[in-house]
Amino acid sequence: MSLIGWLKGNRLVDVTAQDPLPVQQQGAITTRTADTLLVATTTVDTTARDLLGSTSTELPTLDGCMQYRKLVWFSFRAGADATTYRVLARATDHNGAPLGTGWQEIVPATTLSGAANSWNRIEIPLEVDGYYDQYRIEVRRTAGDSNYSLTSKIVGVR
Repeated sequence: MSLIGWLKGNRLVDVTAQDPLPVQQQGAITTRTADTLLVATTTVDTTARDLLGSTSTELPTLDGCMQYRKLVWFSFRAGADATTYRVLARATDHNGAPLGTGWQEIVPATTLSGAANSWNRIEIPLEVDGYYDQYRIEVRRTAGDSNYSLTSKIVGVR
């Protein structure tokens, strides 16, 4: 005999495998999906370059990102020299051409935390939703004299 019962129709029934306690959904349940957008290794030196190694300031690191509300950047840095990163974003028209000239800086030059052989996790953008079409993520060594490898994985979250 069960100590827990519930009203099923007009009768009180025990909770069993055949008559489980009903559960009602409270609020909206959302499913979030994520896609791997980039896996790359970059040599970090004193020149600002994106995660693909490009120094051309008009080229995006990521394109076609309008469906993602947030990007999550996981990185593993092999060196400890002081490094900054910055994140730029822009919208494009239906043909993929930028709507205007230049980029919107959504993360100004910020110190990449961690020592040699350490992991980082950075959300882009941090506090609001993104939905930008293109992103450019640049890294640059700002102190020290040793270039090092930065391995990155970026995941887009819908």
